[in-house]
Amino acid sequence: MSGLVDVAIIGAGPVGLAAAIACKRAGLSYVVLEKGCVVNAIFEYPTYMTFFTTAPELEIGNHPMVTGHDKPDRRDALMYYRLVTQREALNVEQYTEVTGIHAAPAGFTVQVEKRDGYSGVVEARRVVVATGYYDNPMPLGIPGEDSDNVSHYYTEAHPFMGLNVTVIGAGNSAADAALDLWRGGANVTMVVRAPELKSTIKYWVRPDLENRIREGSITAHYNSRVVEIHPDLVRVQDQDGTTWDLPTHFTFALTGYRPDLSFLSGLGLAQHPDECLVLSDHYESSVPGLFVAGSAGFAGRTNQVFIENGRFHADVAVAEIVRQLGAGALQQG
Repeated sequence: MSGLVDVAIIGAGPVGLAAAIACKRAGLSYVVLEKGCVVNAIFEYPTYMTFFTTAPELEIGNHPMVTGHDKPDRRDALMYYRLVTQREALNVEQYTEVTGIHAAPAGFTVQVEKRDGYSGVVEARRVVVATGYYDNPMPLGIPGEDSDNVSHYYTEAHPFMGLNVTVIGAGNSAADAALDLWRGGANVTMVVRAPELKSTIKYWVRPDLENRIREGSITAHYNSRVVEIHPDLVRVQDQDGTTWDLPTHFTFALTGYRPDLSFLSGLGLAQHPDECLVLSDHYESSVPGLFVAGSAGFAGRTNQVFIENGRFHADVAVAEIVRQLGAGALQQG
């Protein structure tokens, strides 16, 4: 990672990979810095998750995604983005966390730490941040949230057969988990702060969940919130302030995720009141030369930016970088 690159791309999700492909095809030198594996967020998705959308809407770099069913699943996506990375021979540094970015005469210095203990600096003329938000769950801020029997990520139902499982939340993640757990033999209870499930739940999932709740297969407590988590129970508070205990072996707190841009804190990026970043039409932040593509810049509107539209941010941002750096931007890396 020595030498000056034209573009440092932070994050190897679909948007970051799309930015890398755009840089490569434009003749820009670049490096992709990823603190986990390629498309780490998708790797962390539930094991048997199916995407809401069809395959063409997940494609990057004009590489077709071929699946054997209407909507791709997690395994399809992992294979697709892995193969795209390999076939494009993208310059991706996995398990390399960015801990800070600072302005420098040439553009920016990017501080990195590798899993093997190596720490160093990458110099870049421009930076594209494409870190998404899935690796930063929104905390409940209650006692017991950090215990071993609590997770903000759902994987699969098998380990929970016959156990009492509480699911906190009312969106897509909570709905998918509750149904999968019930089908896997768990005793499922949902705790929902609102008076009903979220309207944004996938249209084919919502009636399934509502029917399971209606028939009593899954229990749902509306207008309620978990206020404490213990090894063998969660303490629930009703809307009127009454608290009661729910026997629980394991709790999934699936209450949403927010972008974590703490590594940019020293740059003073301008924000809107809803915590979305102030971005130009080219996704350039208030710091010249630093671009934020995909959902990372939309803390207050993460439900509006997905792979489907975020992937195009990368092309727009890189086109502007090419314009700024000019035709002679290619540097030796």
